[in-house]
Amino acid sequence: MSTFVSRIVIALALLPIVLSAVYLGGWWVFGLVALAAGISLHEYWLMARTLAPLAPAGYVGAALALVGAELSGVRWMLAGVLSTFVLAFVLKAISEARAAATAAISATVMGTLWIGGGLAFFVLLRDLPVHGRLALVTVLLAVWAGDTFAYFGGRLVGRSKMAPAMSPGKTWEGFAFGTAATIFVAFVALYKQDFLTIRESIVLGVVLAIAAPIGDLFESLLKRDAGVKDSGTLLGGHGGMLDRLDAFLFAAPAAYFTIVAFTG
Repeated sequence: MSTFVSRIVIALALLPIVLSAVYLGGWWVFGLVALAAGISLHEYWLMARTLAPLAPAGYVGAALALVGAELSGVRWMLAGVLSTFVLAFVLKAISEARAAATAAISATVMGTLWIGGGLAFFVLLRDLPVHGRLALVTVLLAVWAGDTFAYFGGRLVGRSKMAPAMSPGKTWEGFAFGTAATIFVAFVALYKQDFLTIRESIVLGVVLAIAAPIGDLFESLLKRDAGVKDSGTLLGGHGGMLDRLDAFLFAAPAAYFTIVAFTG
């Protein structure tokens, strides 16, 4: 099976699962996000293994972040993430590994904040008191559309490299296609929904169009450091779980704070 066909098949298989969980909300979203977080963290630990990250501290911190987000909102989510500092310090203090404490603790905390904290915003978006389901679906569809159109736009007319040192395949032409698609989907999804105004929906689309590619480039930089092409092979042509979620790990927090700023 070619990489392209594999990407299509896996996307079609995952889409109804994700959208069903979003529709049901609550612990369904939490369970799906927790599974994705566990897999993504595992892939990250493998990429960062030369830094000897303290995986147990990261798993616990991410779990506390997700539980905090589901039960009490953004403040307790942040408390869960920050607990990783203490947990990592304690584990490093009793560990016999020779890796530098600064590198090991920093790698652990960054992974927890990036993955556990980033995915917790899926829960926070769905739990918004007004139109939480619509908000999360909009973010998912807008980022998916942007990624898809950026991919095809780059392959068709891409010439100008965006960040050749980090991700040679990304082009400014592809970014333009992806930006247009992201803004369009955000506008269509939110138009006449008595949620955000036309101007606000366009602004949200712009925020997502910028944040998602940055998230993608961020993971590309880490993979370059680790000397790997993909974070894993779980999702076939999509690579690993982290490869599929990297854009959302920046886009979801950006969307959450943008929506909260607009709606109060």
